[in-house]
Amino acid sequence: MPSNSASKPKIAISACLMGAEVRYNGGHKASRLCSRTLTDYFEFIAVCPEVAIGLGVPREPIRLVGDPQQPHAVGTVHHELDVTQPLTNFGQQMAGALGDICGYIFMQKSPSCGLDRVKVYQPNGSPHDGGARGIYAQAFCAHHPDLPVEEDGRLNDPVLRENFLTRVFAYAAWQELRKNGLSRNGLTDFHARYKYLLMAHNPLQYKALGKLLGDMGQTDPDELGPRYFSELMTALRKCATRGTHTNVLQHLSGYFKQVISAEDKQEVQHVIGQYRHGIVPLVVPLTLLKHHLRHHPDPYVMRQAYLQPHPENLSLRNAI
Repeated sequence: MPSNSASKPKIAISACLMGAEVRYNGGHKASRLCSRTLTDYFEFIAVCPEVAIGLGVPREPIRLVGDPQQPHAVGTVHHELDVTQPLTNFGQQMAGALGDICGYIFMQKSPSCGLDRVKVYQPNGSPHDGGARGIYAQAFCAHHPDLPVEEDGRLNDPVLRENFLTRVFAYAAWQELRKNGLSRNGLTDFHARYKYLLMAHNPLQYKALGKLLGDMGQTDPDELGPRYFSELMTALRKCATRGTHTNVLQHLSGYFKQVISAEDKQEVQHVIGQYRHGIVPLVVPLTLLKHHLRHHPDPYVMRQAYLQPHPENLSLRNAI
């Protein structure tokens, strides 16, 4: 992975997660994963909407009140302080300004930035069931429905972390394809590269997307491309399972059945079985398959995004 920041995918992030002391109490919520580990692979763009709209540090906290479908962000002490519209406006503004990002990591539970189940309070002070999305996050995400987004706390789950970063790199690859101009061949080649990754995440959607491109005919690629990519990102949001990964590993092993020995084939099947039963992580059967691929190169397999959807040094598949 190139180390210069110009070639790194850009990810927007709540500023407090990068260690900026912008929270209502003058503190931060620095994420070690984001502020240390991932900085080698991504260019982070830190945003604090509450500071950006003029709220000071430290400041009176805000919270969501009213209808969970359309809550307001108001001061916890001075209820007349209503920053709903400024946060909405800033979300819409940043949605336009950050058109080249490949993902967004939001601060969980925040009334401005939380993605899910942010508490919304009733007039009696009790929270509604379920909650809502933060005001800024809602406004931003409405303009980028296909953008990979995640909350910081959920990234502690290795499966969710791997899923999010897989989507970020897929989004970056799509941006590169669009930059060079969409074509029928370009779309077909892109889909071919993502065949097994799609199969691992959503086998049914993989078939549907293949049919979509197969029926492309004379459709303008600039018209079809966004629809294809939107459905691709929807498919990748579904986390792959040991079962679907096993299915893909078996498909990949089939490319070697004519070129490796019976003993090697038995070893491959044994290791895939160990992975399926949770004895070893995904990296183990993949490493074995890559070993055979180096000795018996297959151009189609070698270009599969599934084999390396993110930098190897991130070790994301060591924990799933």
